[in-house]
Amino acid sequence: MISRIDLRGDALPEGGALRDLLPRAEFDVEAALEKVRPICEDVHHRGTAALIEYAQKFDGVTLEQVRVPVEALKTALDELDPAVRAALEESIRRARIVHREQRRTEHTTQVVPGGTVTEKWVPVERVGLYAPGGRSVYPSSVVMNVVPAQEAGVESIALASPPQKEFGGLPHPTILAACALLGVDEVYAAGGAQAVAMFAYGTSGPDGCPPANMVTGPGNIWVAAAKRYFTGRIGIDTEAGPTEIAVLADSTADPVHVAADLISQAEHDPLAAAVLVTDSAELADAVEKELEPQVAATKHVEDRIKPALAGKQSAIVLVDSLEDGLKVVDAYGAEHLEIQTADAAAWAARVRNAGAIFVGPWAPVSLGDYCAGSNHVLPTGGCACHSSGLSVQSFLRGIHIVDYTRDALAEVTHHVVTLAEAEDLPAHGAALKARFGWKVPTQ
Repeated sequence: MISRIDLRGDALPEGGALRDLLPRAEFDVEAALEKVRPICEDVHHRGTAALIEYAQKFDGVTLEQVRVPVEALKTALDELDPAVRAALEESIRRARIVHREQRRTEHTTQVVPGGTVTEKWVPVERVGLYAPGGRSVYPSSVVMNVVPAQEAGVESIALASPPQKEFGGLPHPTILAACALLGVDEVYAAGGAQAVAMFAYGTSGPDGCPPANMVTGPGNIWVAAAKRYFTGRIGIDTEAGPTEIAVLADSTADPVHVAADLISQAEHDPLAAAVLVTDSAELADAVEKELEPQVAATKHVEDRIKPALAGKQSAIVLVDSLEDGLKVVDAYGAEHLEIQTADAAAWAARVRNAGAIFVGPWAPVSLGDYCAGSNHVLPTGGCACHSSGLSVQSFLRGIHIVDYTRDALAEVTHHVVTLAEAEDLPAHGAALKARFGWKVPTQ
């Protein structure tokens, strides 16, 4: 059901050579880019008409308008299962607790007497958030996108989610209910690359969507390709690929827990990655044995879980020691990394590359997906080696404000002129000389 990679016996290679030995899903965004390009440009030129046409083509629904009526949001919330509403409200509450603490404050540094640099943090004006609606429906992703944007102070928030034939062309009602709970009333029934194009270019008319400064949220390969296409025109969070879990475990780990956690990510998608890194062959055997009955007892077995576990992106990786295991998980840079070892907190503190780290047996990834308070929009495909998950900072821009007096400028002018001339940019120096009668102030 799941393959093995045995890295025991020899010294582990460094850097890219080690990464090349590890399992990873094939996710060719560049190839998808060529297919989404004409879709994006069609939305650019035809706007809402193109969105309606693509809803028919890709989602099998006939839309009269793309924007979801506010009444539909209210109805969805009124009809929401009370238990689901309570769970969403608790998820929102915990996410707000964590994300509210992330807000940065303005700071002024006095560089010299009379010379200061202030860094202020300004939220982007408008964001377009994407909530997937393919194999599964993710109201939790609505929470994870909206809460940090709101806590950052973003004034204009819009959300897009694919139209659903089952619900008369509206996004899934649980998505709409989550929007209502969060106070987001600008919602569009649009999915895939065309939704990203709608936010990037904007559309006109009474049903139109003003352009956004930034687009965030997980999605399929078409969403990822559209984000790449528009990078530079809009800000993005990340090109999200298939979801991943890596578990670093030793002989103290419970194989029942480890198997359950691997399966929990495999049920997302046939390309989802489930990786166990362990120095215990006994644990590897026990986990492999435990996978069989747990998979058989759950849902989405043939279309998602079995292909995900059997795919090249999933494996049990055997190493000689936890030190080697740490090197492996750092090279892998998992979206979600669980540490199920003795003294798990100490090992977790040494991890450099992960989207989010889950410490010990009582912090499974599923907790982070919904109610830990952390954000579940995280870097995939090894991008955790250089990128972070979604947070309040994602929606903030740092702006430096430089304020110097005449004397403070005079003090440093000779250095500025010297550096300008060293770079063969004499006009840079002249901009200072002009302020002092074209003479460099003596020091």
